[in-house]
Amino acid sequence: MAEVTDVVRTRIPARMDRLPWSRWHWLVVFSLGTVWVLDGLEVTIKGAVGAQLRETIGFSTVQVAGSASIYIFGAISGALFWGFLTDKFGRKKLFMATLAVYMVGVVATSFTGAFGLGYEFQWFAVARFLTGFGIGGEYAAINSAIDELMPARVRGRIALAINGSYWLGALFAASLGYLYLTSLPSGLGWRIAFGTGGLLAFGILLLRMYVPESPRWLLTHGRADEAERVTREIEEDVQEHVDEPLSEPEDEMTLRQRRSVGFVEIAKTVFVVYPRRAVVGFSLMGAQAFLYNAIFFTYGLMLTTFYDVSASSVGLYLIPFAAGNFLGPLLLGPLFDSWGRRLMIPGTFVLSGLLTVLVGWLFAAEVLGVLLLTAGWVVIFFFASAAASAGYLTVSETFPMEIRAMVIAFFYSVATAIGGILGPIFFGNLIASETRSRVLTGYLIAAGVMIIAGLVHRFLGIAAEKRSLEGVAAPLSVEEAREQEKEGQQAEGERKEPEGAREPAAAGARPSGGRAAGPAPPTGPPYRPYRGYSALPMVLGPVGTDREIAGELEILVRALAEDGPATRSELQRRVRSRFWGPGRFRQALRAGLAEGRIVRSGRGRVEAAASELERYGTGGR
Repeated sequence: MAEVTDVVRTRIPARMDRLPWSRWHWLVVFSLGTVWVLDGLEVTIKGAVGAQLRETIGFSTVQVAGSASIYIFGAISGALFWGFLTDKFGRKKLFMATLAVYMVGVVATSFTGAFGLGYEFQWFAVARFLTGFGIGGEYAAINSAIDELMPARVRGRIALAINGSYWLGALFAASLGYLYLTSLPSGLGWRIAFGTGGLLAFGILLLRMYVPESPRWLLTHGRADEAERVTREIEEDVQEHVDEPLSEPEDEMTLRQRRSVGFVEIAKTVFVVYPRRAVVGFSLMGAQAFLYNAIFFTYGLMLTTFYDVSASSVGLYLIPFAAGNFLGPLLLGPLFDSWGRRLMIPGTFVLSGLLTVLVGWLFAAEVLGVLLLTAGWVVIFFFASAAASAGYLTVSETFPMEIRAMVIAFFYSVATAIGGILGPIFFGNLIASETRSRVLTGYLIAAGVMIIAGLVHRFLGIAAEKRSLEGVAAPLSVEEAREQEKEGQQAEGERKEPEGAREPAAAGARPSGGRAAGPAPPTGPPYRPYRGYSALPMVLGPVGTDREIAGELEILVRALAEDGPATRSELQRRVRSRFWGPGRFRQALRAGLAEGRIVRSGRGRVEAAASELERYGTGGR
């Protein structure tokens, strides 16, 4: 296929980032993000059905344990295989294909030994490999698509919530799986448990049919007309929901379209162009994988070895553990957008490491009973789960768009190989010694790698919150477009830029590289009639929190100044804040109260400060 060399100028990334939150974004979240529920379901169900597989199929303990390694090997292989194809052939084709492969694998797993053909373990091993092969591809395809389709202002919280939904699947599997395995015949319960994953996958596959290809990917692969059409359809869907016109952003970028990127260029970009980001990515991904896999895969052994918990009851202790892991990214996620990555990522990594040291020391001192130990892990992984999800977010958003999926796949594969293979073996041997002091040594090592990873990000990480993906890492195609324009100028003997190559430095304009900050916040966006987020600034650079929500804050102040005091819910309805995105109203209201522009007036109501009433000419109200 011929290489595409057309240079195009576009505002599509800025148009995607300025969209108000709508039902279309929820469709993307549910159709793409719910796959981690399936991953959590798979890992948890597999850990719970080992005894039933031995009883009904006749597997040995070594075969049961080995099937977990086969699943992990499939996930690593799938990530690398599908990751390259995702960057080459597009996000949508691949997230449809990877889910279909997963569905085939998990359904095949449920039929192991059902036909009496023999070779039950070979069947089971191939089915588990296919299941992992599909799930591994999802990591690259889904994280790429989510980051490229979500508005920049909420990208952090959405990415964390979606990656944290893995534990919603674990919670579901621990609860429903316990019911299946205790109330149904042993030869049927585990089959239904795996079959449930296939049924959920089919429903998600139907939803994904309505999710479009990433316009950003289309732009860089010679399909600018299709990118424009897809973006326009998304805008029409959003506009129908919010019933308001959308503003036209001024931010523009220039890029050269092409088909794919070779492995040499991928390696050069990661290790030569962005070596510090590579170090940060390896540190975060490797540390969280080691802690998680080391603790999670040996959790049952800990309970049965040191606390005499029966194997059949281990799942009950997993329920609060999974709940804490799910709630961490969900509740802390907004802070990654408001407080920022350079505070929250080191904070969650270091805090979870310090808490691990504390819980490990109390365990070694025999101070903790089984319930207190479980409570300790719930608190630790409330923060560690947010840290782990932030690792995926960091790798996804800090590298150029053309290699995003492959970079995610590479970092995931290396981290999973280290954590998923070495971690459980290392901790399993420590637990087998039945010596608490040796287990403490393992906890200290796991805590140490988490703390070191947090410090690495603190000193080498970047502030990517509220910035467009193109502002965090300029696409490789942008640099090529610059070089092509420069070559054209030299060939013509010109000493200045071509006419129209650079926009005037007006508010909101950005050079073709896409690195400048967004426009200054408005001093008085229209409130009556309120026209939604289209009146607010689109922030594309590393600016402060106050500036980031300046538009929303201005609308709140104006609404209170012109229409009088209101309760929180009344004010939300008045300004139609549901279109701003998750957490934006709360953030703006908190900023207004802190700055004294909004004051409390009793009975749960707030009002504009006297200075704001005078400013808007309503002081006599």
